[in-house]
Amino acid sequence: MTQEPAKVDLESPDIAAEKLAVLKDLFPDLMADGVLNAERLGELLDVPVAQAPGGRERFGLQWAGKQEAVHSLLTPSRATLLPDLDDSVGFDTAQHAFIEGDNLEVLKLLQKAYNDRVKLIYIDPPYNTGSNDFIYPDNFSDPLKAYLEYTGQLDADGNRISSSADTSGRRHSRWLSMMYPRLALARNLLTQDGVILVSIDDNEFANLHSLMDEVFGNENFVTTFIWEKRTTRENRRAFSISHDYLLCYARNKELFEVVRGLLPLTEEVETRYSNPDGDPRGVWQSVSLNAQAGHATKAQFYEITTPSGRKLWPPTGRCWTVTAPRLEELIADGRVWFGAAGNNVPRLKHFLAESRAGLTPHTLWRADEVGTNDIAKKELLARVKFGSSESVFSTPKPTKLIRHLLSLATKPGSQDVVLDFFAGSGATGDAVLQQNAADGGDRRFVLVQLPEPTGYDDFRLVSDITRARLSSAFAEVGSADGLRMLRLGESNFYQAADPTDGALFALNESTLAGEAADWSAIATEVLLKEGVPLDTPWSRHAVAGAEIVVADGVAVVLSPAVDMALVEAALALKPRVVVFLEDGFAGADAVKANAFNNARNANIAMKTV
Repeated sequence: MTQEPAKVDLESPDIAAEKLAVLKDLFPDLMADGVLNAERLGELLDVPVAQAPGGRERFGLQWAGKQEAVHSLLTPSRATLLPDLDDSVGFDTAQHAFIEGDNLEVLKLLQKAYNDRVKLIYIDPPYNTGSNDFIYPDNFSDPLKAYLEYTGQLDADGNRISSSADTSGRRHSRWLSMMYPRLALARNLLTQDGVILVSIDDNEFANLHSLMDEVFGNENFVTTFIWEKRTTRENRRAFSISHDYLLCYARNKELFEVVRGLLPLTEEVETRYSNPDGDPRGVWQSVSLNAQAGHATKAQFYEITTPSGRKLWPPTGRCWTVTAPRLEELIADGRVWFGAAGNNVPRLKHFLAESRAGLTPHTLWRADEVGTNDIAKKELLARVKFGSSESVFSTPKPTKLIRHLLSLATKPGSQDVVLDFFAGSGATGDAVLQQNAADGGDRRFVLVQLPEPTGYDDFRLVSDITRARLSSAFAEVGSADGLRMLRLGESNFYQAADPTDGALFALNESTLAGEAADWSAIATEVLLKEGVPLDTPWSRHAVAGAEIVVADGVAVVLSPAVDMALVEAALALKPRVVVFLEDGFAGADAVKANAFNNARNANIAMKTV
């Protein structure tokens, strides 16, 4: 057994490496000299392998730059989220979060903490109309550097990268390259009964539909909603466009339709429910706990022991739909069915009493039901006192529209997480606060917005408008939930040198990157990279001359020097994981060894960073 504490992993998950490790574990003979034998894999799975003429043509969505987009998805992030304590409201206990930064990097950073936790994703991405309406750093080789240059943190010029001109004939390709990795990462965050809805118009509707078929699987396409976005007639065009679309996909369509209560409770549906184990919650039906492993993470491959003692791995080519800790929670709550003899492949129980009876939602949403762009603009003007930048949002989304989504995909009695990584003016956060106030709900939102320049002086950045609207919404609704403000930035720690940056042999006396330690920023980074969600309350403990932050059983000891008194004080808090700064053990090997042994004896995992 190792006598050294583990290291905190400062990078986001390496998705490609995790999947390759799973593949090698399942099929150790598939790789030779780093080359995958696809034909052999097809034989083992008893499925055909695509071999198109000339090795190029095949059915599927293709575009210039797709391989680079895939690479950007698979490249781990070395960034972090830096807290803004001054602008936050009740940071330590806040239930909502707003993040300023490039959403590609942010989505990577959320993978550990929010995998299988987000109930609803709603995004209103750039429609790519060719009118200068989308701008995202697209340096796939180093996306964090591209973001820092874009925001002026590395390049004093802060040059704006525009994709509005179609001079290269790649406008659609660039849009698809921008959307693909973000959708793929977002899928990992959805709960198994979660759903994503994407607003779009005719410019990219067909491409988006094909792209989401690829990412989510066409079997998980739920429907297309048509929203009447305006009631006035536009006489300056050949046709007055009065609608937009909302494409709806589920992580697992079968589970989404059952758990969300979207299947009408007809007599035929109700016959599927029974109660063979006499559960006091009433009749239930079961759904599969394994799924196709296309976008699975390493945490979804593990051995399950049934009540009868049978050892089970996911079927070939599939993964468990929940992680091992989540499965334990479901088993403890009596929601997993192993069959009457306790020997079957586990299935998830869903109770009839939890279904919402009522009319099946229709797919045509009228303006009088969910609002229009004009109504949304009036809402925004009521929230934010604009000067010259009023025209930044010409087609915002009404909160009534988003509240309608919340009523379809979330429940008031749960702590459902709602994510919007194209936050814009912040309408999604506003809608969550309103819906919680209306039905007593406890939903939590996570919003992400790029600090895109507006070109005006009153609100210099789009993210400034988002902040202003959220502050106004909290004041208007009277919510005491609190709001954590964060921004994307560089890690607080030195990381292993990249051989391409010319610093391979650089040695640092300290693991901390900055000259002066920002302890709240260090705690935020460690907790996030240990998988602690942003809505988890912090408790701060002043002990032995230092501060210890504890959240979700992870204790971060914030001190540049560690002695046994501090170690014992940290262990006395009884966390499941305790993290010390490596710098604190400089010249104190005996303290480090004793700390490790004492933590192990207390059944506490000790890590350093």
